[in-house]
Amino acid sequence: MSPLTLFLLASLILLALGLIGLITRRTIVGLLISVELMLNGAGLSIVAAAKTSSITGLLDIHGQLAALFVMGLAAAEATLVLAMALVVQRRFGQTTTDSLTTIKGS
Repeated sequence: MSPLTLFLLASLILLALGLIGLITRRTIVGLLISVELMLNGAGLSIVAAAKTSSITGLLDIHGQLAALFVMGLAAAEATLVLAMALVVQRRFGQTTTDSLTTIKGS
C-alpha cells in the first residue's frame, strides 16, 4: 500500500466517525465534536495529497495553506456553535437538540 492510500484511509475513518457522531449525538457540543472530526479528516486528506506531490502534482505549500484554511474554518465554526450553545443553555436550561425544535418567536 502506498503512503497516500494509508493517509486517505485514515481520513476516511475520521470522516466516517464524524458522520456517525453527527447522526447519533443529541447535544450541541457532541455535534460540534463530530463536525470537528470531519474537518480534521478533510484537512488530513488535503495534506496527504500535497505531501505525495509526485502523484498529485501539488506542492507542499499548497497543502499546508489549504490545511490552515480548514483549521481557521473549524475555529470560526466552533466559536459560533459554542455561542449558540450558550444561548440555548440560558434559554432552555439544556443543550439537547430536542429543545431547539421548540424555538418560536416570543
